[in-house]
Order: sequence, then C-alpha cells, then structure tokens
Amino acid sequence: MVRLVINKEKVNGTIAPEIYGHFSEHLGRCIYEGIYVGEDNTEIPHENGMRKDVVEALKEIRIPVLRWPGGCFADEYHWKDGIGPKENRKKMVNTHWGGVVEDNSFGTHEFFELCRQLGCKTYINGNLGSGTVQEMSEWVEYMTFDGLSPMADLRKANGHEEPWKIDYFGVGNENWGCGGNMRPQHYGDEYRRYQTYVRNYNSDKPISKICCGANVDDYEWTRGVLEATHDHTMPQLHGFMDGLSLHYYVHPEGWEVKGSATDFDEEVWYKTLYKALFMDELIRRHGTIMDEYDPEKKIGMIVDEWGCWFTCEPGTNPGFLYQQNTVRDALVAGITLNIFNKHCDRVKMANLAQMVNVLQAVILTEGPRMVKTPTYHVFHMYRHHQGAKLLDSTLIGAGETGIGEWIVPELTESVSMDDEGIVTITLNNLSVDAVRNLEIVFAGDESAYKVIEANIVTGDMKAYNDFDEPERVKEEVFTAYEECMGGIKVQIPACSVLELRLQK
Repeated sequence: MVRLVINKEKVNGTIAPEIYGHFSEHLGRCIYEGIYVGEDNTEIPHENGMRKDVVEALKEIRIPVLRWPGGCFADEYHWKDGIGPKENRKKMVNTHWGGVVEDNSFGTHEFFELCRQLGCKTYINGNLGSGTVQEMSEWVEYMTFDGLSPMADLRKANGHEEPWKIDYFGVGNENWGCGGNMRPQHYGDEYRRYQTYVRNYNSDKPISKICCGANVDDYEWTRGVLEATHDHTMPQLHGFMDGLSLHYYVHPEGWEVKGSATDFDEEVWYKTLYKALFMDELIRRHGTIMDEYDPEKKIGMIVDEWGCWFTCEPGTNPGFLYQQNTVRDALVAGITLNIFNKHCDRVKMANLAQMVNVLQAVILTEGPRMVKTPTYHVFHMYRHHQGAKLLDSTLIGAGETGIGEWIVPELTESVSMDDEGIVTITLNNLSVDAVRNLEIVFAGDESAYKVIEANIVTGDMKAYNDFDEPERVKEEVFTAYEECMGGIKVQIPACSVLELRLQK
C-alpha cells in the first residue's frame, strides 16, 4: 500500500490565492456571449451586461484574480477605443482571432465592473508590442489617478468618479512572439523604459508590475531578460519588477496537430499527462535562473497562460479556439495545481487559459444555457488551498504507470493547512484503469484525524459535459475511505481527482 506521509511541523510556504487565477481574452466567445451579453439584452439575465449565471458560478470557485484583455489581443489593443459612449467606440478587425469585428463594447469600465461583481483582483496587460509609452502611461493614469489631470477628468466624464485599483499590470505580452518578435535583451531594455511610466499614484494601493517571461523552455529568454533588467541600479528600486511570466500549453500531438479534445486513446491519455507534468521541470529550471538574480524570491513566477490546447471542435471557427473539456482535462488541472502548490515559494500567480468558451475553459455557454466543465469542478475542490500553508508531504511506495515512453507517476498530491487547522489533501490517480490504495499518516503525530469533507471528480477518461447532459461529470461526495488508528485508508478510483479535508 502507498503511504502519504504529512509533516505538519514543516511548512514550506503559503499558497497564494492568485495561483487559482483566470484569463479572459477578446478571443472567440470568451468575452462576448460568454461573459458579456450587453446592457440591453432581454433574453439572458445579466447585471450591467454581465451574465448572472456565469458570474455566480465563478464566485463559487472563489476566482481570486482575472487577467485581461490578452494575450495576443493585448498587443494590438488601444485602450481609448474602448471607453466613452458605445455608439462612438471604434470598431476593428480582430486579426489574431478569427478575423471578426471587435466593437469595443467591452472595455476598461466593463472589465472593472466584472471584477467588482466577481470580487476579484485585477490584472491588466498593457500594449508594449504596438503601443507607445505615452499610451500605457495615460491608461494607468486614467484608471488610478485621483486628482486633477486630463486622464482623470476623462474617466470622470465617462461616468466613473473614483479611481480603480490595478493589482497587477503586465508590461507587454509574449514579446518574444506576437508582442513584437523581440530579442530578450531588447525587450529587457523596453521593459525598463515602459515600467518607469507605470506609476503608483496611490502609495496605499501599489501596482505589481509583471515582466514578460519565457515561452515554455526558452531559458535563454529568462536569462537574457534578467541580465538586461538587473544591471546598474535598477533592482534596488522598489516596485521595479514584481513578477516574471511563463506560458506553457499542453499539446499532446504537438503544436501543429494538437489532437482532438474528445477522441483519443489510452496512449494519448498518458502522453497528455506526461506533458502536463513537464510544468514541474519548467518551474524548477526557470526558477533556478531567477534565483541567480533574485535569491530572496521577491520576484514571483507568474504562469499567466496554462492549460490544454487541442484542435478546435469541428464546425466552429478555428480562430475561436473552442474545445470540449473531459476527465482528461480534470486530471491536467489537478496535476498542474498540485505542482503550483508545491512551488508556492516561487509561483505567486497562475491564470488558466481561458475562463469561458476558449481552450481549457471552466464554463461553456450556448445562448442562455451554461455548462460547468470537469475543470470547473477541480477548481471548486481546490479552492480550499487558497491562502493556506503548504505542508511537507511525501508519497512512499508509489509506482509508475503508462504506455511506451509515456510513463507517469501513479499518484500526485499536495497538502495544505488553513488557519483553523483543517488539512486539505488533493490527490490525482493518473492510471486509466487501476484503483490505488493509499494510507494517509502524520509524521510524529499520533492524534486521531477525522474526515470532515471528501469529494471526487472521476469518470471515463473521455467523459464530458454538454448542453444535453450538463452533469455527466461533476463533483461528488467520496466515501471510499476508512478512519483508523494512526491514519486514514483510501481507495482512489482510476482517472480521478480527489479532495479530502481532515481535522483532529
């Protein structure tokens, strides 16, 4: 039997709630139809244009932070096009995603209204790729300055007297690619210049500045950017760089082919999970480079785009990136979130791509109907990790499983404890067909623990929810455990993500 040994006396950090963040881009039906249906819509219940069903569902998973407006869209987004009377807002063609007309009816004011309804922090991505320093500087002034200035006056004229709070500001996006195809040293110099003008107008509400980091395993980009930004006296300036981003998507069949979201075999199941586990190596290796320049870990690693990226659903606009979401996606989410938890000393935020109707979405919509995906239910279970202390945990006796070269651990886990002493354990059984028996024990602690909550997401590896069967895969109460002297014995079904909450 496999043993999970938990050491409550060894705390390895605090799990930032922002690790459970989300990403919303002007892409496909994420913003329009998925979140925003317009203030004049009479068919779909909304509050100030935001779908009530979607907002309420997102509040249930305690969404901590939302990134907007992109993504590649941010690299061509000019914020003044999205303010003022909607009939006067400039229309544009979304050249990155589907070639559709963007009418800019969802802009700065609408984003902050959405975050108000969600009760979450704000993460805005600025346009360094095709925008100017002045444009970025004026946007920050428009949003945050409480005083007399042209931009503050413009905000007030557009109906919002008080300034907003920007929690995080991304100084560019994917500048190694769609954000300008820059070299790391060039971007590093541009970051230094642009961030200078992302001013903190309110010292009580500082803006955390996010620098554009690497695409997957481009370790040369990480080193080159940090070399360019951390020479001379810049690192000594407070608020110069608070985070460095990382983007990684799981493509089981590679970037060009990607593979179907719903039609796959057991080998592709293991291949997908194998590639999801690569996130651990990426964090460790990029983190090692960051440690050279930031040994005190003051700069957070911000994984602000992650998730599965499959071939879009047949019959849909290929530029909309709409895909289904199966039990396989649930496992990818569970594995990845456990990895983030275990690296909480360096990873300070992560944003699943994307929130609604795009890539590994937690919610799908079709007209007035809404579906919670298997990934949604994983986020709902894992919400208890937010802000909790990461406990040292080790799986002893766990083996491996897989097919051919795609060999993965049988189990992955992470363990945390909240301020009330409740221990949350999240476990993943990566096997496609085998039940795993596990005994949970606490090192040096002979106290009896009881299970106060236990939930599971499981099913056939290809099972998914659609608008005809929206609850085929859902979070269910888990009962296959036994409380005994010295521990808890658990039978973990195949293809499953499990949450146990324990208390003395």
